[in-house]
Amino acid sequence: MARHLITSALPYINGIKHLGNMVGSMLPADVYSRYLRQRGHDVLYICATDEHGTPAELAAKERGLPVDEFCAQAHDAQKAVYDGFALAFDYFGRSSSAENRDITQHFARKLNENGFIEERAIRQVYSPADGRFLPDRYVEGTCPHCGYDKARGDQCENCTRVLDPTDLINPRSAISGSTELEVRETKHLFLLQSKLQHEVEEWVARHEQDWPQLASSIARKWLTEGLHDRAITRDLDWGVPVPADTWPELAAEGKVFYVWFDAPIEYIGATKEWADQDPENRDWKSWWYEADDSVRYTQFMAKDNVPFHTVMFPATELGVREPWKKVDYVKAFNWLTYYGGKFSTSQKRGVFTDQALDILPADYWRYFLIANAPESDDSSFTWEHFTATVNKDLADTLGNFVNRVLSFSRKRFGDEVPAGGEPGEAETRLGEEIAGLLAEYETQMEALQFRKAASALRALWSAGNSYLEEKAPWLEIKIDKDAAALTLRTAMNLIHLYAVVSEPFIPSSAAAMRAAFTLPDDTATWTTPDEARTLTTLQPGIPFTVPPVLFAKLTDEDLETYKERFGGQPA
Repeated sequence: MARHLITSALPYINGIKHLGNMVGSMLPADVYSRYLRQRGHDVLYICATDEHGTPAELAAKERGLPVDEFCAQAHDAQKAVYDGFALAFDYFGRSSSAENRDITQHFARKLNENGFIEERAIRQVYSPADGRFLPDRYVEGTCPHCGYDKARGDQCENCTRVLDPTDLINPRSAISGSTELEVRETKHLFLLQSKLQHEVEEWVARHEQDWPQLASSIARKWLTEGLHDRAITRDLDWGVPVPADTWPELAAEGKVFYVWFDAPIEYIGATKEWADQDPENRDWKSWWYEADDSVRYTQFMAKDNVPFHTVMFPATELGVREPWKKVDYVKAFNWLTYYGGKFSTSQKRGVFTDQALDILPADYWRYFLIANAPESDDSSFTWEHFTATVNKDLADTLGNFVNRVLSFSRKRFGDEVPAGGEPGEAETRLGEEIAGLLAEYETQMEALQFRKAASALRALWSAGNSYLEEKAPWLEIKIDKDAAALTLRTAMNLIHLYAVVSEPFIPSSAAAMRAAFTLPDDTATWTTPDEARTLTTLQPGIPFTVPPVLFAKLTDEDLETYKERFGGQPA
């Protein structure tokens, strides 16, 4: 089987992430990782907190903590939420790790040796009130492109355009709020992306036809506009330090690497962190170095991260002139909005992941988010849509099917799978339908088309309900007890199949369905379409129990409570 390396965009350390962050990177990466593992592939799913740069310093300052202490606490808090969402990372690291520091400095030295880093004197924003140069995110103001008045000096959150601090209209210090800013000369390191433009274009051309249109169009737009040399150091107290053996003057001034230089390298750094926990059995380089023919690498991210992963980081990897693994497939997502308005971590607008878990178990959110993933266009979260989806798909279609089959069978036949007669025409038709739907589900999962995969999974669940309505065992039992037993046994086999193939979407509920049956040596990791045709995994006599309600229906009162707490429209 193939070896699959999977990464999702690193979540910033400054606070718990909202549902848009979850569906735009980590959750679909988890669903895909789980699916590949079930199909027998060797999978390594890596993520980490992105801990350097201005957001960390500002958040630590707001909390009154040293930045390293703040990051340690925030990492643990984020990891607890991701555990709550059942994200099955192989490793969830930290970009402030020694491993990332060492590899980042190695990359910088190699880029310098190869002539792709240059030291330049630049004019930079300086705040006399703060007594320091202000890195990009320490400068706020009005975006010159869209007029958004809370744009940052590195990127406008509203229109996503990349900016320099000097581009902003009416700039101010994010530390003190002072508008008395000066522009002074200082020295920084620049990555000479312009010298790598042709190589990046050739690399993108070899891959973009396989990528989603969203990812390829963003990469092509950046290349068409031309790659510009970009400063990769900042004046911060927290970050990967510029190595003194190569740039002693800048190191003495306390320069650190720009967070967008070291953050993608943390994918490699986190893999080494993972390997360093068990060095005798884990080889991090086999996933990253000279691995083009042995590893398929898939990245998951929202569209604002696409330029950095399809252009800037590949330019870095190409420039080091070493055989580091580059991404094969970029799965990019549009925005999940909140009633048409943008989720915002900084403005605390929308539902955040810790709040979501306070309201309902993770599977409710996992299914809804993936079934409505913003793949081809932005999608909108509304409480009305969420409630309707939970009630229709999870509570009625899946949960009710499981409950009524097992409850009715226990009531009429006891606590073991009933025997019944031989399968007939209805069971043959059902087997063919299930095999076709399962093949469709596999096809869409392989293609990373999550909404279509969810639709196929929903259709699998619906097929069981249609079969049950057609056979009506509550009527069959009055005239033919064996026929009713066959129907229930077949339906129980469907429940077991649902438990296996639904696991990537709703792992906790899938485990509960599977645990309902005392099946010796139940080691199946997947059910193939051919195996599904027979629906005979559960033989007569297998003990079973009726699990607690898988999904509770949400009421009108619940809906009003949620809307009152979070609002029915963006702030």
